[in-house]
Amino acid sequence: MLKETRAQAKSGFTTLFVLFVLQIASVVIVLTMPPLIKVLALLAGIAVFICWFGFYMVHPNQSAVLQLFGRYVGTDFENGLRWANPFYSKQKVSLRVRNFESSKLKVNDHAGNPVDIAAVVVWKVVDSAEAVFEVEDYENFVSIQSEAAIRYLASSYPYEAEKDHDISLRSSGTDITDLLRTEIQNRLHKAGVEVIEARISHLAYAQEIASAMLQRQQARAVVMARQQIVEGAVGMVEMALQRLSEKDVVQLDEERKAAMVSNLLVVLCGDHSVSPVINTGTIYS
Repeated sequence: MLKETRAQAKSGFTTLFVLFVLQIASVVIVLTMPPLIKVLALLAGIAVFICWFGFYMVHPNQSAVLQLFGRYVGTDFENGLRWANPFYSKQKVSLRVRNFESSKLKVNDHAGNPVDIAAVVVWKVVDSAEAVFEVEDYENFVSIQSEAAIRYLASSYPYEAEKDHDISLRSSGTDITDLLRTEIQNRLHKAGVEVIEARISHLAYAQEIASAMLQRQQARAVVMARQQIVEGAVGMVEMALQRLSEKDVVQLDEERKAAMVSNLLVVLCGDHSVSPVINTGTIYS
């Protein structure tokens, strides 16, 4: 793997002053000196003129990758006007933080259900040489590999977990975010790219099964609500019987306790408000 090194470039302002002085001096010598010296001054002036093509600009959070006839020379990170060998080719690479939002991908989750998923990836280049030489187009590489990582992650976990402690795409937000970032980073490491953050921006069942899954979620919610209602009702009945016994309000035999438990459970667990019934008789013969 290519190792990035710093280029031996010079400040452009100092070189600009030196080249300007040399260029003026070569012109003066050509106009005023004998023929032999004129020839030497002319050759020197041509060399100075070629040196003018060595200037380039490096903006903040930008680098310049230098090559000499296809050979990597180094990377210049200094900002401002710079000068290097005029025969060097200079390729600018942005080191700014960038983000990429994938398109909505249709993927089968771990349970085989089709889901629509998209993610936002925040990234930046940390190794300019690798970004330029290790991959053909590092921006396109980030896009394609990020979507591949999203597909892999979505197919590795279910949309909803069967158990509370299991990882799922919908409920395990922090875990899924960390896993997605790690998966994308592993794929982009060879391109000199660092993934700062990766987060799911869209997640839903595919349209063809969305209505069926909604009914399933509603049924599950109803069952869980009923379980809580029953647990609460049983606790209230138990508390009522215990308080009646402690306060010695009334002595109930097993048959009356059963009737009381039945009535309280109907009242507490019913969907509709109850209508009071006045009992004027007795349950005993």
